[in-house]
Amino acid sequence: MTSDLPVLLAAVSILSALHMAFQARRVGWSRMKHKIMPPIVTGPPEFERTFRAHQNSVEFYSVFLVVLWISGIFFNEVLAALGGILYIVGREMYFTGYISESKKRLPGFYMVLFVLLFLSVTATVGIIQSFLDKYLNIRLL
Repeated sequence: MTSDLPVLLAAVSILSALHMAFQARRVGWSRMKHKIMPPIVTGPPEFERTFRAHQNSVEFYSVFLVVLWISGIFFNEVLAALGGILYIVGREMYFTGYISESKKRLPGFYMVLFVLLFLSVTATVGIIQSFLDKYLNIRLL
């Protein structure tokens, strides 16, 4: 194995996958607590908020992984990994806040949006720089 493997990106990806699995488990615990069998997705407000918080995480997950890896490979792995950790923290803030009260999801949601914007910008800058360098022999950074 070589030292140029994206170890930090892989580590953040595993942590995020485990976090997603833990969120799914929490939905399962909420189902048991409120006696709601699949495929039913309605019930007491606490269950619906828990279910919706997880669904929102699922909806954003593919976007997160794409911008995490592209930012890390084309721009800077350390910055991308730090962004990934902040994303996981923001997701947890969002999830736990949403379960207690829907308005409490907002700080975590804004944090997640900021991280996704940061990773998207760094990914785009990295791709543009790589394109210019590879195909036009122009080095900006």
